[in-house]
Amino acid sequence: MSFKSIEFTVPDRFDNITVKTFLRKNCGISSRMLTQLKREKDGILRNDKNIKAIERLRKGDRVVIHLPDEDNNIVPVKGDLNILYEDEYIIILDKPFGVPVHPTKIHQLDTLANFLSYRQNELGENYKFRAVNRLDKDTSGIVIIAKDKYTAYNLFKNVDKTYYAVCEGIIDESGTIDKPIKLLEGHSIQRVCGEGGLNSITHYKPLLIKNNHTLLEIKLETGHTHQIRVHFSSIGHPLAGDDMYGGSLKYIERQALHCGEISFIHPITFNEIRISSELPYDIKKLTL
Repeated sequence: MSFKSIEFTVPDRFDNITVKTFLRKNCGISSRMLTQLKREKDGILRNDKNIKAIERLRKGDRVVIHLPDEDNNIVPVKGDLNILYEDEYIIILDKPFGVPVHPTKIHQLDTLANFLSYRQNELGENYKFRAVNRLDKDTSGIVIIAKDKYTAYNLFKNVDKTYYAVCEGIIDESGTIDKPIKLLEGHSIQRVCGEGGLNSITHYKPLLIKNNHTLLEIKLETGHTHQIRVHFSSIGHPLAGDDMYGGSLKYIERQALHCGEISFIHPITFNEIRISSELPYDIKKLTL
């Protein structure tokens, strides 16, 4: 079995702390991952020697964790990938609309996961598909894939995302929509705002108004399924093309929603990563 190694150096402030506390508090290791590492041979090393989780570290110690490779069980299918960024730990893709992120009952061989699996085979790589953020099939834009469980865990709630959407009608002031979202009774996918739903908060700023449409910049304080789509429908401004939530298909044939910018601190290098994706033409033309 091969391993991916991730190395940490113990800073002064963690002198005489236990391995367990250091990995949990400083390195972002989940309790579940720590349990798995303790079971692996050479799962945790200090200065190239095995160490137990209850032992204490000294400042300057070099701590290495070894994450075992995980088999990629996604069927490989040749397909186009627009890669915006890649390193040993992360690959960031620009997803076109109409392409699901991962396989479903209906889409088993035409997803980003299938296309990335094919690329892994070509390059002799093997890692489990972990989408840090997921977009609906007909939403376009940036998707982050973590190549190991440590990176995925540390990115999951630490990525700042900016969405762009075109809604119907005119919104001429910035605002916030704070309405709970729940499943629409009798449906397995469609959502609705209503009492008893999940707390959901959406911040928005109008960027351009034209042809009775408004281009919006959107930030999510919470991130729930269909949140943007449901929230704007609830205030009488459904997204253009979003016929599930009341939008018209007259000018665009899918919801006019795009994940256009992301930023985060890389969990391994600690460098700031900023990535952007240009608005697709079908969204641009709504406000041209």
